[in-house]
Amino acid sequence: MDSRPTEIPTRNTRPPVAQAALGVGVVVQDERGRILLGRHHGGTWELPGGKVDPTNESIAAAAVRELREETGLDVTEDRVTVFAMLHDVVAGINRVTMAAVVTVQSENPQVTEPHLISTWEWTGLDDLPEPLFDPSAQILAAWRPELPVEHPPAHCLKVVAVPAGADS
Repeated sequence: MDSRPTEIPTRNTRPPVAQAALGVGVVVQDERGRILLGRHHGGTWELPGGKVDPTNESIAAAAVRELREETGLDVTEDRVTVFAMLHDVVAGINRVTMAAVVTVQSENPQVTEPHLISTWEWTGLDDLPEPLFDPSAQILAAWRPELPVEHPPAHCLKVVAVPAGADS
């Protein structure tokens, strides 16, 4: 009789099947209250942002990287506030968009990806251009619900900071 213990397989021996796309959109606000929007060649206006790299990158790090890659604006992670998680479904895939905000000086953003964006413009909240890219519209509506922004429905989970000492 064999007395060796039977190995019990762990639950995480195989990678999960991808069922979601994770991205971040950044509301970049200047000291005058304007926000930064880019004109995509597809015709929509959008916030800076993109996919979170599958390299154990944090949401704030992805926001900083995307902002720098797309506009040339350089901020540090500690200046980025993640304020909401939005979830909808596109073509059968869960789309999870993390919404972040950062305030900067009225700097001149650069078009660093001219194959995607033709211009970056500082825009007043009372003069938002149309049409907005759906995830950008969802983020703006979560950030400022009073804005008259048309957007597809999305589940919104507000992110709140945990008070110091609450995790002990």
